[in-house]
Amino acid sequence: MIKINLVREGRAVRGAGAAPAAAAAVSAAPGASNINNILILGMLVLGGLVAAGYYLYEKRELSQRKETISQREAEAQKLEAIIKEVEDYQKRKDSLQQRIDLINQLKQNQKGPVRIMDQISRDLPDLVWLDRMEINAGRISLAGRGLNPNAIALFVENVKNDPYFEEPQLGTLQQVSTAPVVYNFDMQFGFSYTPKPPPGTPAATSTTTTTTATATQP
Repeated sequence: MIKINLVREGRAVRGAGAAPAAAAAVSAAPGASNINNILILGMLVLGGLVAAGYYLYEKRELSQRKETISQREAEAQKLEAIIKEVEDYQKRKDSLQQRIDLINQLKQNQKGPVRIMDQISRDLPDLVWLDRMEINAGRISLAGRGLNPNAIALFVENVKNDPYFEEPQLGTLQQVSTAPVVYNFDMQFGFSYTPKPPPGTPAATSTTTTTTATATQP
């Protein structure tokens, strides 16, 4: 009679089935590890590319900023040169204008006494002559002599009616000699380079009316 040990065969069968499963697990583990390595490597490469791209972008931006700064500095230097030229031109212009104003003032100062002398010579009647005349702050002080009081009075009236002179103020009038008869006199009055309006004009009439009205107020 033949006896078969089924228990041992079952164990052997189970042992034979476990071995291929372990081998499959062992063979499957390296493949998963490779995939992980590839993913990590891909992420590292991608991160490097991103970092390199960002670095190149920043480098280009920095280069553009430096170029912009250089251009603006060059423009600023040009503007500074232009501003300096304008300031120099303005200084030369101001200096020239001051010289022109000074020349015009000197001409005016020279013209003023000449005009005054001319007007006084026109107002000076016969038998009257001047010994002294001073001009100071828009006023004239003079002293002279005449052969009779009527001639001196005529001179005072001529100055009063002169459009360039104000109301004269006669100071002293006295006889200093008898053979011939000579009288000394002195007077003061203001002057203006702008002639007064003649009597009868609207401006003169308005001024006269205003003065009269002011004088008659209680």
